[in-house]
Amino acid sequence: MSFKILKKCPATGARRGVLKTPHGEINTPIFMPVGTRASVKAMSPDELVDLNAEIILGNTYHLFLRPGMDIMEKAGGLHKFSSWDRPILTDSGGFQVFSLKGLRKITKEGVHFASHIDGSRFFLGPKESMAIQRTLGSDIVMAFDECTPYPCDHKQAEKSMLQTTEWETICRDQKLGEGQQLFGIVQGSMYKDLREQSAKDLVNIGFEGYAIGGLSVGEPEGKMFEVLDWTVPYLPEDKPHYLMGVGTPKQIVEAVARGVDMFDCVIPTRLARHGSAFLTNGTTIPIKAARYREDLSPIDENCDCYTCRKFSKAYIRHLMNVGEILGMRLVTMHNLYYFINLMRQIREAIAEDRFAQFRADFGK
Repeated sequence: MSFKILKKCPATGARRGVLKTPHGEINTPIFMPVGTRASVKAMSPDELVDLNAEIILGNTYHLFLRPGMDIMEKAGGLHKFSSWDRPILTDSGGFQVFSLKGLRKITKEGVHFASHIDGSRFFLGPKESMAIQRTLGSDIVMAFDECTPYPCDHKQAEKSMLQTTEWETICRDQKLGEGQQLFGIVQGSMYKDLREQSAKDLVNIGFEGYAIGGLSVGEPEGKMFEVLDWTVPYLPEDKPHYLMGVGTPKQIVEAVARGVDMFDCVIPTRLARHGSAFLTNGTTIPIKAARYREDLSPIDENCDCYTCRKFSKAYIRHLMNVGEILGMRLVTMHNLYYFINLMRQIREAIAEDRFAQFRADFGK
């Protein structure tokens, strides 16, 4: 894998780059649709290709539980199992274990937890996470980390950050598959000194890319941006920067301005399932609302996605309100198209030296 910066914004920290992986090139900044259980919800692989999704996510924790690594190994890895021949990034499972509060016990070796499915007992640590991701065969492997809750005090955050550094050191020592690259994850909650220490420690360990974790966990949006301001300057400029689990269109634009290259979030698919569709300015409309009952215009007159070219708000509202699966699929297609197209617009703005104006105008 190699990462090359093609253009920088002279007025902000935004970068336009290309990330090469065994399964293809990724143009950055990039949004990665989330396919937690080997599928981006409501979408087929061919439909994702039509949307020009260049990379998707899978999740170590969920795929470890179901279908299990025995089946995954027989299938030849996640790419073959899911018929997706473009790049895949797999999360380490750390965040999912974090979310199992009450079902898990954290030790120095890793995490003992009960399955959220049937209560079966399992153990997941840095060695186990790397072994699972090696079997999955993802292009980008995430180091095993501990995500701190918000809020938490400095002592708790420091303990968690040091544990993460220890686990990530172990991850670095594990054998991965040919072509797989490992990203480290910066932690430290909302504390400047801890974020700086975490970033410096991970750079000393040495990774192919660097992620910022532990954000979008309930903190104010302004605090998220402040943490990015603290953290990104300590990450190597010649490596990709990944903000995990973020975010809204505005948050993405602001993070790009601070030097972030990669994003993932369930927002476009999750909101689609509940009937919220994105507009050009980054806001949403509730497509199931009564005011759209006779509205024969598309979701967004300025959108060129399949949904907006073919169908009206009234039709999609009808499908959603009578429980037809097509309604959810059409809104999902539209929302993913919006996020993927937003990143294309950002890349073009950076390439043409107009990103600062794009940022200033966004959302108006």
